[in-house]
Amino acid sequence: MFNFLDIFFVTFHSALIVFNIFGWIWIKTRKINLTTLLLTGASWFILGIFYGWGYCPLTEWHWQVLYELGEVQLPNSYIQYLVQRLTGLNVSAHLADLVTVVVYFVALAISLFANFKNRPAAFSDSGDGQGAG
Repeated sequence: MFNFLDIFFVTFHSALIVFNIFGWIWIKTRKINLTTLLLTGASWFILGIFYGWGYCPLTEWHWQVLYELGEVQLPNSYIQYLVQRLTGLNVSAHLADLVTVVVYFVALAISLFANFKNRPAAFSDSGDGQGAG
């Protein structure tokens, strides 16, 4: 059962990460992409106040599964773990955290732009979406 859960978490968590990065590309997934990005940020920065910066419940649950499978000395960074597990490369925690935060904020900015770029101006005199003129 724990082996199944391990594979599930690697697959699901990886898919969520990829979706967070690229989900803004498709118009139909833009709103859910922005939602998952905001939930990710809330986890990292709000739950992080109580559980440590960058806290992610998926990582916590996966770590519990890995402990049951005998894994010890897991890194704080899920990205650091994932890179090592999938490629065999050992990256520093600092590099993993830096890349994670930069990619997150770039994806969030793009998602915000993609979700709100075609909205009409809130206060338009002419109703043409061009704003006051």
